[in-house]
Amino acid sequence: MAASVPVPFSELLRKPVETTGRLAQERSVRLSRRDAQDLVLMYADRADAESRAFEVTGRLLVALVRHHPQLVSAQLPTVLPWARFLPPADVEQLAAEFVAVAEACGSTGNLAPLAQLLTEWQHTAEVHADPQLHQALTRDHLGDHGPVPVPATS
Repeated sequence: MAASVPVPFSELLRKPVETTGRLAQERSVRLSRRDAQDLVLMYADRADAESRAFEVTGRLLVALVRHHPQLVSAQLPTVLPWARFLPPADVEQLAAEFVAVAEACGSTGNLAPLAQLLTEWQHTAEVHADPQLHQALTRDHLGDHGPVPVPATS
């Protein structure tokens, strides 16, 4: 997917016709703001089409996986090279979670949970890739210290 063309938000305010006119040649315009998150400007019919395409792709992926469960886990290391650092059982779990979350995201039109899932698994792979970090995070830290007390309210 092509990156959005970056444009200062102030340009939209000063030259709205010219700024929105960029959409005739570009997929979208990224409005960068100094004190807030960037915004993306695109034609609504394009956003609707992309959302619909993602929803159908998610449903197709789910249908394929139901018939060939190993299909996704076998391809993950090719699509997500960092997945090669995960143990095989984790790759299977990632594949199952990816399919389930992709299906749910497609039905809601909200891709944030899928992006979060991928970020979390990538960080897990980074831990597996670093033997010292993996050992530090998985070793027994002087045993169980018992239940955590309820914090006092003031």
